Amino acid sequence: MKNKPELTFRVGRRARLRLLCDADIPQITQGMNDPEVTQYILQYMPKTTEAETEWFKKLNTTPNDFVFGIENEEEELIGVMGLHGVKYIHGTATTGAYLGNKEYWGKGYGSEAKMLLLQYAFDTLGLRKICGAVIAFNERCLSYQAKCGYKEEARLKNHLFKNGRYWDEILVSVYREDWFPIWAQYQETGEIR
Repeated sequence: MKNKPELTFRVGRRARLRLLCDADIPQITQGMNDPEVTQYILQYMPKTTEAETEWFKKLNTTPNDFVFGIENEEEELIGVMGLHGVKYIHGTATTGAYLGNKEYWGKGYGSEAKMLLLQYAFDTLGLRKICGAVIAFNERCLSYQAKCGYKEEARLKNHLFKNGRYWDEILVSVYREDWFPIWAQYQETGEIR
């Protein structure tokens, strides 16, 4: 689906964040039922279009959770990214994301989308720390989060069951002051290293 301009939220050099719409539900449902995608997230139950429609109706209805679509340069939806459990008094939140279109894995779209989300979290919402959790075998996610300034804070041993065994869950976070130089470099060069 080509994006409607009023849905655009943040624009990077290649990736952009936008609000989701009803037309996205079939593609999101497909991604949430793809075992290659869901092995990296907490989702494990099959999702129906009806269930995803109910989830969609609740999106962005509170000031504590924000979910956006990730688009490529052609304005095609390639994934979803969110900022969850915003605690304004503490200045914290948690992020989560997935790229349902595997053609875009490992090409920098997730990193750029995360930088756009962090810019909103830190510079608009005034948050100070953003947390995340990664299953230990998801090296691609650990790598892109490190590029965005995330560092490991804790490791929950044998905490998640995926692919027939238990894996560590790695808790990561990024502070505004550690992220800001990465954002400045991205603004200047267009690269996230």
